[in-house]
Amino acid sequence: MSAPVINGKQVSEDIRGALREEVERLNKLGFTPGLAVVLVGEDAASQVYVRNKEKACHDLGYYSEVHRLSESTSESDLLALVDKLNKQEDIHGILVQLPLPKHINEKAVIDAIAVEKDVDGFHPVNVGNLVIGDDSLLPCTPAGVIELIKRTGIEISGKHAVVIGRSNIVGKPVSLLLQRENATVTMCHSRTANMKELTRQADILVVAIGRANFVDASYVKPGAVIIDVGMNRLDNGKLAGDVDFESVKEVSGPITPVPGGVGPMTITMLMQNTLIAAKRLRDQA
Repeated sequence: MSAPVINGKQVSEDIRGALREEVERLNKLGFTPGLAVVLVGEDAASQVYVRNKEKACHDLGYYSEVHRLSESTSESDLLALVDKLNKQEDIHGILVQLPLPKHINEKAVIDAIAVEKDVDGFHPVNVGNLVIGDDSLLPCTPAGVIELIKRTGIEISGKHAVVIGRSNIVGKPVSLLLQRENATVTMCHSRTANMKELTRQADILVVAIGRANFVDASYVKPGAVIIDVGMNRLDNGKLAGDVDFESVKEVSGPITPVPGGVGPMTITMLMQNTLIAAKRLRDQA
């Protein structure tokens, strides 16, 4: 019997519905959340992401600015734009789309974004607050992962969660958020010697390694929740996750598909972060 599929698209729409209502309420009070997205260069995937973010802003009633800069833009010019957006009162969230061209230092740009407008949750201060359990703007994909697990109705507290992948964008922060929910967390990565032995103990398995169909049924404890963060383009043009969905769904509990699982949640959590940032900045004004 196949596992229940976690519909990230539906969960995303439910959250956006609540955001839309809150933004309408704020609009009536004369206040509109504002998001600025900066895109440097012609990376095709980045252009798609930026268009989707712009569309989400318009759909939810946010104010939106998109700054499209040429590949040759200097680091100093980009930092000057970030500084301008930091000071702009109608902008409450700033996102600089990664990756940046090689001549620009990504860390310098991330560090330059005002902490209170860092809706990607990548600024060292937000990361530090996440580590010590203080309030912070959370990285969008990891926050979406936790939301999807909660929507299954399965209690995270007390469970053994295994995360495959230790990136700064997904693996590390999602492990911290799982700990915040009182899970016992094991991190696996390319140097892990006994990975299957560990993953077969997992009540919750989060996979974020960027290798198509890497995790098959032999990695999975029967009934485990499976969250697949992978997004890989196969030779035939189709998308595949890091989990072999067809084999794993015959063993697992609730499982996310690719596409339609974690993907839709990332931009939705970005919109949620922007609303949180906007309300905090309004209260400080």
